[in-house]
Amino acid sequence: MLYSVIGVRFKKAGKVYYFDPGELPVHLNDHVIVETARGVEYGQVVVDKKEVSENDVILPLKKVIRIADSKDAEQVKQNQELAGKARAVCFEKIREHQLDMKLVDVEYTFDRNKVIFYFTADGRVDFRELVKDLAAVFRTRIELRQIGVRDEAKLLGGIGPCGRILCCSSWLGDFDPVSIRMAKDQNLSLNPSKISGLCGRLMCCLKFENDSYEQVTG
Repeated sequence: MLYSVIGVRFKKAGKVYYFDPGELPVHLNDHVIVETARGVEYGQVVVDKKEVSENDVILPLKKVIRIADSKDAEQVKQNQELAGKARAVCFEKIREHQLDMKLVDVEYTFDRNKVIFYFTADGRVDFRELVKDLAAVFRTRIELRQIGVRDEAKLLGGIGPCGRILCCSSWLGDFDPVSIRMAKDQNLSLNPSKISGLCGRLMCCLKFENDSYEQVTG
């Protein structure tokens, strides 16, 4: 069975999710309002309407609620401003509780039903009291989400060893597994400083360049 879908992205280099456009005249680069597992969200159409098989979608396929307008865009801008203020509050609360964690980013869902705080830490962090404090301040649902160093680089961005903006923060939607074997197959130096990205992990480009090597040698 085939499904008519559009691909929506919620962050610049985020994962693409499929939605049912229904009868709405949705086009590439339009902004739309959709319902997700996190709640109502604002995203951009990055894959124009097409048909995909049942194996390529997660059922039941959610429909696009509406095409976004200028009021929705203004709410997104306000949410970003609120997130900046929430970041400052969270920094102070982390300091007060003397927690061994690094706050990386803060995000409001479009409907402001939840504030998500992204952080890194070397181990497990007991942040129950921190969540209580944040909930008392913002009076909404609070989610603290621990992320890895690759996700941190994706959120913060930067310039890679190649002199270009990091792939993960500019266009790479998903992280693929990368192995030292890939560097060996490409006859690269195995010096960690030569084959590691800003995150300290093996560079993602080893994976998608490795595909070309496999095609040539295969």
